[in-house]
Amino acid sequence: MIPDSVLGYIQQYGYAAIFAMLMLGIIGVPMPDETMLTFAGYLVYKGHLGLVPTYVAAWLGTVSGITTSYILGRFVGVGVLNKYGYLVRITPERMQYVHNWFEHAGKWSLAIGYFIPGVRHVIAIVAGSAKLEYPPFAIFAYAGGLVWSMTFITLGYVLGNTWHKVVAQQRHILFVLGVLAMATGVAYLIWRRVKRARA
Repeated sequence: MIPDSVLGYIQQYGYAAIFAMLMLGIIGVPMPDETMLTFAGYLVYKGHLGLVPTYVAAWLGTVSGITTSYILGRFVGVGVLNKYGYLVRITPERMQYVHNWFEHAGKWSLAIGYFIPGVRHVIAIVAGSAKLEYPPFAIFAYAGGLVWSMTFITLGYVLGNTWHKVVAQQRHILFVLGVLAMATGVAYLIWRRVKRARA
């Protein structure tokens, strides 16, 4: 269950708390991200917050957090791997493979990763360390963050007084959404390959 202190911060500071907590949560500070978003949607349902400003605050917090992780990977992770990567058998060749993967199918993991527990906290650091360029990173990471944050806020808003039921089913919901997102990504990649083959 979401800690009472987190509930209190969101109730007291509203949009600022949503922004700050999501930013920290995406970076890796232990936060019940989905539960916070659902509770924020409930506050919208109760009339304490506006729907659009809540969407915006959550998305900006998500963008700030994922961008910070990317920057850490790009400017700190690369140096650490270059210096100590050999200790865990991470060679420049392997990092080039990861980079190539991100340039193609891997970009989708930035969007899908939000719905997979633990993945959203590391995928941007990996992308930065693999030297994925910023434009493709931003397109997929920011779009994924928007869909993810709006999904749980909307759930809280729609469920209203029964919002806490989402918390009890959180793992199941994340699994289903993750599978759907992955299936959509795979279907798109297959469609692209078929289209290229025909061309």
